[in-house]
Amino acid sequence: MRPVREDGGQGAGPGRGRHRPGRGPYDDSRVYRVGSRALEPGDRSRGTDVASTGERRVGWALRWLPAALIITGAVFYWVTPEGLTSSPFFESAPLVAAGLLSLRATVITAVAAVVVDVLLEIANGTAEYSESIIEMISQSVIGALAIGMNVLIQRNYRRLTSARHVAVAAQRAVLPNPPDGFGGGLLRVAARYQAADADARIGGDLYAVQESPYGVRCIVGDVRGKGLEAVESVAVVVGAFREAAEQEARLAGVARRLERALQREETGRSGLDRVEGFTTAVLAEVDRDGGTLRLLNRGHPAPLLLGSDGGARLLQPHEHALPLGMGDLGTWPDELLEVTFPPGASLVLYTDGVTEARNAAGVFYDPLERMAGRVFDGPHELLDTLLDDVTRYTGGRVADDMALFALSRSRSRFLPVPAHAP
Repeated sequence: MRPVREDGGQGAGPGRGRHRPGRGPYDDSRVYRVGSRALEPGDRSRGTDVASTGERRVGWALRWLPAALIITGAVFYWVTPEGLTSSPFFESAPLVAAGLLSLRATVITAVAAVVVDVLLEIANGTAEYSESIIEMISQSVIGALAIGMNVLIQRNYRRLTSARHVAVAAQRAVLPNPPDGFGGGLLRVAARYQAADADARIGGDLYAVQESPYGVRCIVGDVRGKGLEAVESVAVVVGAFREAAEQEARLAGVARRLERALQREETGRSGLDRVEGFTTAVLAEVDRDGGTLRLLNRGHPAPLLLGSDGGARLLQPHEHALPLGMGDLGTWPDELLEVTFPPGASLVLYTDGVTEARNAAGVFYDPLERMAGRVFDGPHELLDTLLDDVTRYTGGRVADDMALFALSRSRSRFLPVPAHAP
């Protein structure tokens, strides 16, 4: 391993008796995997499959809760003494159904609650009491309100589903599936994206790979912040990288182009994002022969190099540089780290969602310690194993998005599998 400066120098997250007088009623997938197959919101690692099964079981039980409330209210009516009311059970049933069930099921629940309540009053001979009449009217009003709530919930759910589909399409557009093979069959690549929030479909982590006249180049980065502005920065960085990777002879030139692109993008912002917007990133390049790996790190977690024999080491820069977009604070030559990339070796790049993952004791995840001594058949198996290991380590409590990218040098040339192949 030898550090080289690009300028050429060496260096560096309700009984029977109905009322007491005056007493009234009481007041519904995600690791995104990309690489050899399309990114889908339902894709999850094995660790999250167990949690999903548990969620489905809980959901099935909750669907029967409104019926259970009505039955409990009827039983409560007959087994409790005078002075106790079962109305809270009947009134809560349609309200619960409004948030859990369809419109049709909510209507059925609201009608069933009123009908059971009326039949119990008739059977008990209290249907003509003023308190009972008021309670039945109250029950009917609450049922109507529950139906209206369900209509609003279903409308908002449809809007949310549409927004999620748009987010998935945006994720695919910004971070498309990389082809499996590069460098004439010498290199295989894989990428994974896992959102910390199961309902999130897009975030500020990024990756891209580009074949250029100077070799195969890739980037993994993390944009400061969340939301749409972070997504805009992701699109800017990825677009600028693809153009610069084709045109710039050196990685330092690529980094400078990305710096200028981010500065242009920040001029259109206001407030804190204008002065504190930045992107940490690692740029990697494998030369045309496949035997030499070059890295340029801009404030990002160090990549992991895994050998075909299970050996592992972090490729740390000797001098840490500022992230992209912070060039106004100072300039100095970028450090280029150059290492041998032997056959069977794999380079793993990831965002800080991996290195900042913690277990129950608060200890950070160490990819070097956890992956050392393991041998993998290819980049897809490597990233699947790494994601599953992080999930187990944290108990499924992932606090930040994770983008992972693996670049493996094959022992011999292979025929890449087309992206549309099954």
